[in-house]
Parts: sequence; structure tokens; C-alpha cells
Amino acid sequence: MNKIQMTTPLVEMDGDEMTRILWKMIKEDLLFPFVDLKTEYYDLGLEKRDETDDQITIDAANAALRLGVAVKCATITPNADRVREYGLKQMWKSPNGTIRAIMDGTVFRCPIIVRGIEPNVRTWKKPITIARHAYGDVYKNSEILVPGPGKAELVFTGKDGTVIRETIHEFDGPGILQGWHNLDRSIESFARSCFEYALDAGEDLWFATKDTISKKYDARFREIFDRIFEASYKEKFQARQIRYFYTLIDDAVARVMKSEGGFIWACKNYDGDVMSDMLSSAFGSLAMMTSVLVNPEGKYEFEAAHGTVQRHYYRYLKGEETSTNSVATIFAWSGALRKRAQLDQLPDLERFANVLEKAVLGTIEDGKMTGDLALMTTLPNVEKLSSEGFILAVRKRLEEELNGI
Repeated sequence: MNKIQMTTPLVEMDGDEMTRILWKMIKEDLLFPFVDLKTEYYDLGLEKRDETDDQITIDAANAALRLGVAVKCATITPNADRVREYGLKQMWKSPNGTIRAIMDGTVFRCPIIVRGIEPNVRTWKKPITIARHAYGDVYKNSEILVPGPGKAELVFTGKDGTVIRETIHEFDGPGILQGWHNLDRSIESFARSCFEYALDAGEDLWFATKDTISKKYDARFREIFDRIFEASYKEKFQARQIRYFYTLIDDAVARVMKSEGGFIWACKNYDGDVMSDMLSSAFGSLAMMTSVLVNPEGKYEFEAAHGTVQRHYYRYLKGEETSTNSVATIFAWSGALRKRAQLDQLPDLERFANVLEKAVLGTIEDGKMTGDLALMTTLPNVEKLSSEGFILAVRKRLEEELNGI
């Protein structure tokens, strides 16, 4: 059959270790035979980031802003062990953190639902998407080990000489201190991204903080969300017959556990970090969760929610067979292709992205899956496949689905 044509390239960000191996397999077996794939390629493997002093990560993020859609492989955020292993110049920052800061984006993570991998929470029938603010809070904190008695103060000195001072605590012995901050413009971007994503998905948006306790910090988030919603999104939500509402984070947790799902849950940075792992575990695993970075201007970066699968990579290097789950990485590609198709008005490409996902889920529901899913599935008589074997099984089903269209 003729290959499906693209008009605008995707930004392709390659990665590290086992996911880099899967990345190559996915392109060769599931994309190249069917799509005249156009990408602007950036190698974000750790060696290339070190070689370019991480400039390549910055270039890739700016390319995503320019072209509007990117797809990213999992990458290593090096610790001291990785610095020694790879002989790095320094302990480079998280590529995801760099990209999020440049794109000014919000991270949306959503479980991939498939028959045979049942949620641990029996009431959940539909996916729950976590929208995580990706700036500030504990991730940009300042900390002090308090050596002994003394007074801790929170002090702001304005450019105009204004001084605001609050006593935090009178210490009578050793302790600890931590300071957080956030920015109105970042919270505004977070809010707009959440509202836009909800409109695009046609799903309700929940937002939760603890403004009853944090009467300035958390309350500021609520104030900004409410103001932007009333000014710019209330009528749009009504037209889409979806709703936005605010509740306390503890109430949100209680509601989530008794819900059927099918909504977007917006969280501050740390809350989103914790709750996305809770949801991924309860729905199946991180290997069955999509992750998309969305900025307020409608620029998208798709990736898998999991890491580089280091343990499997070392086995692969020894020539041993691996059974690594590639579902989330395949869905990163299908999500990026779908969004590119929607922006460029390419119905054949959008249809391909949908059929690719259908082929992945159908392969699993037929009882053919990688080892991690074989251990948790409720399906009988499953066949455990290797990393490559699963992708080839998806390829076979994809060809059948496409021929049936």
C-alpha cells in the first residue's frame, strides 16, 4: 500500500538504554512501513547531551515550540553513579525538567485501559488523567539545617526597597527549615493548559489544593484558576457540557477513590508527582501510562511516563532475551502522530494513529503480551513475548486492521 504522507515534521527526541532500543524497533516495524515519516531528529542520549554541554536538549525544546508537536524517548537523569559510568563532564539536569521550563508546559498523565489488566479500584471504569504543575514547590526549594536555638524569618526585599518580614518559628534547639516559591505567570500557564486540555478531551476538570491551611500559597492557585475560568472558559465549558470545580486535596482523594473516572485531576507539583504514581500503580503500571506536556499556546510533547528500563538494557547488552513493555512508547508515537494530523488536517494519518493503538490493545486482549503484563493479567492462557516479539505481534495485527479498513 502507499505510505501515508505527512506535511510538517515532528520533533523526534531519541533517548537512552532499553527504551532507545525499543524506539528503533517501533520506527522500523510499526511506522516506516506505513508512514512517510518526517521528523526533525535530536539525539538526547546521555553521551550526546554531554558532548554538547546539554545544548541539544535546549535546541530540541525550542524546536518543539517552533513545530508544535514533539515525541520523546525516555532519558537518563544522571546521578553520581552515572557520571562515573559514562565519564560525564558534570551531573546534567533532567532533560524533562529543561524541556518543561522552556515550553512552559503542564504534564498530563493518563492510564492506558485494556481488557485483562483490571484497575485495583473496582469503581474505576474510565481513565483518570493527572495534570501536574511542573514548576516550583519542593522541586525548587531552599533548605537549612538549623544548628540550634534562634529565630527563623521569611523575608522579601523588593526592588523598590519594600521589606516584608514574617517570623516562621522560634527554635529552642536543632531543627530544619524549607522555603518554597511559585510564580503567578507559571500558575496562569498551568491553569490555561488545564482548561484547554479539558476542552480538547471533553472531560470535567477537577482542581485541588489545601487553601484552608495554606491561606496565601495554595489560595493563590485557586484564585488564579477561578479568575481565568470565569473570564475565558466558563462559556466554553458550558458549550462542551463539561464542568470545572475546585475542592480540597483530601476531599479530592476521597472522591477519586469512589468515582468511575473519566475526568482530569489538576494538582500542584508535588501532589501530581505522588498521585500520578498512585494512579499508574492502581491502573496497572507506568509502562501503561501516557504522558504529554502541553503549553498554553497549544504546543505538545508526547512521551512514556516511565524511565529507560536500565536493568533490561544490561541484559540486552549481554545478549539475553528481554520482555520489555513498549506500550507507552508506542502510544507516545501514536499520540504525536494524531496531534500532528489534527493540526495539519491529515485524516489518513489520524486514522493510522487510532488503528495503531487499536492493534496494540487488541494484541494484549488476544493474550499476547510482555512479561510484566503476563504477571498481572486476568486473561487465561496468555503468551509471554519478548520485547521484539510483542512489537512484531502488534505489526501483524496492525497490517490486518489496516487491510480491513
